[in-house]
Amino acid sequence: MVANKLVDMKEDAVRRAYARWAPIYDLTFGLIADYGRARTVDFINRRSGRVLEVGVGTGISLPRYKRDLKITGVDLSPEMLARAQARVKEEGLDNVEALREMDAADLAFEDGTFDVVVAMYVMTVVPDPEKVMRELSRVCKLGGEVIIVNHFSQEHGLRGLLERGMARFAEALGWRPEFPLNTILVCDDLRLVAERPLQPLGLFTMLRFAKTEPGAGMLMPKSGMNAVHASGRVQVRDVPA
Repeated sequence: MVANKLVDMKEDAVRRAYARWAPIYDLTFGLIADYGRARTVDFINRRSGRVLEVGVGTGISLPRYKRDLKITGVDLSPEMLARAQARVKEEGLDNVEALREMDAADLAFEDGTFDVVVAMYVMTVVPDPEKVMRELSRVCKLGGEVIIVNHFSQEHGLRGLLERGMARFAEALGWRPEFPLNTILVCDDLRLVAERPLQPLGLFTMLRFAKTEPGAGMLMPKSGMNAVHASGRVQVRDVPA
């Protein structure tokens, strides 16, 4: 369970925030997040099959996927999705199977539908991150991969102080500045296999989880490179260079 109480994010507030962001997203946060998005898609392009991108937004990542991957994108914002639909049409992205307005906490897909499920810069936005994480795991095939790219807050130092100070503006911003890592380490069928800091300045982190049998995943991190497995044993994360 999550140790720190998160700032509440109401769905209607999120919708309003991203309706405001939609016209300028690609030229603002889209640029800031570009490195992490590109690196994440690079990892996904090593795989095959069907990919679900949760929080697809304006579809800025869609042209980067290799064409033999079958992509489905979902988002809560119709304004964002309209821009994604236009991008798919303009760039002839025939490997994009569907773009759908959908709540990430209630995905309308059967269990084990996708080989890769990815959520980039999404978890600090959703009202119930734990429920979303369980949905991402549910729709991922056994042996598949769940990838999270997100900002995770720090408890100490100047950055931690700034994040705590900004937390009261979360609904206006459309995301939570204060968001500890253990918020999403809730699934006992997801094993964390890699953690990678991302530019700019390591403000974002890529986490790669392997979908396992229930009880074989990893729940809570420890300091350094070690983490506690669901069984209680300590294991070392594989962090790529």
